[in-house]
Amino acid sequence: MRESVQAEVMMSFLVSEELAFRIPVELRYDARDPYAVRLTFHLPGDAPVTWAFGRELLLDGINRPCGDGDVHIAPTDPGALCDVHIRLQVGGDRALFRAGAAPLVAFLDRTDRLVPLGQERSLGDFEETLDEELCRILAEAQQQNEQSAG
Repeated sequence: MRESVQAEVMMSFLVSEELAFRIPVELRYDARDPYAVRLTFHLPGDAPVTWAFGRELLLDGINRPCGDGDVHIAPTDPGALCDVHIRLQVGGDRALFRAGAAPLVAFLDRTDRLVPLGQERSLGDFEETLDEELCRILAEAQQQNEQSAG
């Protein structure tokens, strides 16, 4: 059985009202961590930055504004399935990205075929690796915090 799903999409990094540029973003889903998706942003001149957050948050954010804390996702036009804003925040620093909804929906559809939504807990080894996955996620978050502070 395949254990992961990957896709690359182009997103607009919205620096300001007047300035935006397109960047490649790698989307990754791993059945060993069935609740999370990872987005790796490849910003010019910087090391890639990976964010992990709930798969359901990404799914919900395509249709309606959602998210608390460091990740907020919302459709640009709640009446149409077109673009999605993804806002990431670390401390006072924020980054805003715009992505087409269609490639995100296609990616989420592939994750659902691998591990159907609502069936995450049925994975036999998930409970055994939960602590390991949480430690890895916390280490990634700590590394991101150190990179943004440095």
